[in-house]
Amino acid sequence: MPHRFLQSETAAGVKRVTLDRPDVLNSFHTPMAVEFLHEIRHAAESDEVRCLLITGAGRAFCAGQDLEEVHPPDGERLEDFAAHVRKVYNPIVRGIRGLQKPVVAAVNGVAAGAGASLALACDFVIASTKASFIQAFSKIGLIPDTGATFVLPRLVGTAQATAMMMLGEKVSAGRALELGMIYRVVEPDALVTEATTFAESLAQGATHALGLTKRLLNESAHNDLDAQLEIEADLQGAAGRSEDYLEGVRAFLEKRTPVFKGR
Repeated sequence: MPHRFLQSETAAGVKRVTLDRPDVLNSFHTPMAVEFLHEIRHAAESDEVRCLLITGAGRAFCAGQDLEEVHPPDGERLEDFAAHVRKVYNPIVRGIRGLQKPVVAAVNGVAAGAGASLALACDFVIASTKASFIQAFSKIGLIPDTGATFVLPRLVGTAQATAMMMLGEKVSAGRALELGMIYRVVEPDALVTEATTFAESLAQGATHALGLTKRLLNESAHNDLDAQLEIEADLQGAAGRSEDYLEGVRAFLEKRTPVFKGR
């Protein structure tokens, strides 16, 4: 599928997808969302891809929804925003969380609205010191979407999430790290290199087990202890039948570095 609004390349097991509408701070519109979903699906289906890395072109990660696309005519109400969210954003979040491979966000600048939610839906967020996160929805009379009301309270607690969502204040990368929203903060010039190196290390790991771990984390959001113990047992059984497990044990006994294949 040819792309107009993002860049995609795969090397060393890592598919790097760059949101590429820098003139509008990589804000989402439907055509870019379609391209992005295609890349998520390709990452899921390809044995070559063992980790997905997402970043933005220019000075922003993603400014959220392109309001030009959803701006209602003067004096009229927008009647189909629910349909837009279900068509554009819900499939993206489900795709990222359902992808049984690690997903890394390299946040190079502002991540606002759905852009902030997109980053936080990833498994790891590495941010530039110049990055910031803004739950900007309240500033235009909307409510948080793209999974923000699910993910953010679980990361920072209800009190902090409420303040971010209702006040719409900018959260610096450093503050986001302190709150446990993100994994790491690096200098701007080092972001691409460090995020790529990190993604490549994940891609060389036991990605079959990492994918199963991601499934467990997703399930833990709604399971009680007994249900979680049962799915842990089930997925440990699946991990124990994998080629990666056989290679890991063999490498341990032979005192060498394992060579995992992700299966």
